[in-house]
Amino acid sequence: MMVFNKNVRSGTTVFAMLIAAMLAWAFAAVSDAQVTDPGSHSELAYVAHLHPMNSEITGLPTSGEVRFSIVGDELTISVEAHGLPPNLVHWQHFHGFADNRAATCPGAAADVNGDGIIDLIETEPAAGTTMVPFTDDPVAMDVAHGTYPKASGAGTYTYRQTVSLKGLTAAFAKAFNDPTLDLDRRVVFIHGVVATPKLPASVASLGPIPADVTLPIACGRVERLKR
Repeated sequence: MMVFNKNVRSGTTVFAMLIAAMLAWAFAAVSDAQVTDPGSHSELAYVAHLHPMNSEITGLPTSGEVRFSIVGDELTISVEAHGLPPNLVHWQHFHGFADNRAATCPGAAADVNGDGIIDLIETEPAAGTTMVPFTDDPVAMDVAHGTYPKASGAGTYTYRQTVSLKGLTAAFAKAFNDPTLDLDRRVVFIHGVVATPKLPASVASLGPIPADVTLPIACGRVERLKR
């Protein structure tokens, strides 16, 4: 009987160790899934710190912060901006490349025509094309007609919208043939200056949209926050 009891105890110990190992593996697998699965409740966060552009035109040190927070299927886009031309609607978007190259904010060398202004078209070699607008409905992907925030008399605004991550990803894939947003390969621009005094004719814009509407006044590269 003594041998039998000893074997039972030994077998019980081995069984308990197996159960503990299986539980540890399962916990690790769930943790990994929460980081990558949009349906989980783990939060992913990205931030872009905005720095001034074309301040010679605005006379203002436009800056701010953009945050992207993902929890499950909810993507929340938040913008805190200040030093803006006051009482003016400002377009805001993230820009990037359809081939997923990493976008960067353009430097002084982007002013290829030498007029002292970096216009929207001159940003494209570094930053790519306009992708997702931060409007009242980002999923609509309506860059030219969406409702954008208006700066206060003090030159500030706060923007916050929560959208379906799956919905925005599907709209993005349809527009750019790309199934992933790849936020940490994008840059954020805020645009818009007062229409008068008129900008030089050398300042280019997109199609018929006036250059004062699309002129970038702040830019920030999106980075994923470490957990």
